[in-house]
Order: sequence, then C-alpha cells, then structure tokens
Amino acid sequence: SGLLGKEGGTLQSAEVQADVSVNPDGEGGLVIDSIRLTLTAEVDGVDEQTFLATAEKAKQTCPVSKALAGTTITLDASLA
Repeated sequence: SGLLGKEGGTLQSAEVQADVSVNPDGEGGLVIDSIRLTLTAEVDGVDEQTFLATAEKAKQTCPVSKALAGTTITLDASLA
C-alpha cells in the first residue's frame, strides 16, 4: 500500500494467494522452484494500468522476492 500511496492510490482491501511449487532437488532434498502470486485488490485513486505497474514494482522490490531471487515468481494482479 505504500507504493500505491506514492502513486495517489488508497488500498481499500486486498486478497493475496501464494501457490508454491516444491520439488526434489536431485540431491535428496527439496527446492522451491516457483511461486505464483495472485492479488485481487480494491483501490481508489489509480487506474488499472497504474495498479498493475505498482503491483509489479512491489513484487520486484519485496525483500522476500529478493531473498528468493533464484526462484521464478509470477504475479497475476487484478482490481476487484
């Protein structure tokens, strides 16, 4: 919501789902090889294009995304 505020938006509600794919790593362990984020939000003050760009920027600058830099993380964002 901080990035949305910088763009003039106000977050009213958000629902986020993370689907994590865990598979064998070939060395007897497991690896997270992908994460699919689904975001549905109600936002005032910005259009859909600004919302989508801001959501993508949030994904790219998120500390968890940075920590999982070797993992494919996709984002499907939409306004409610």
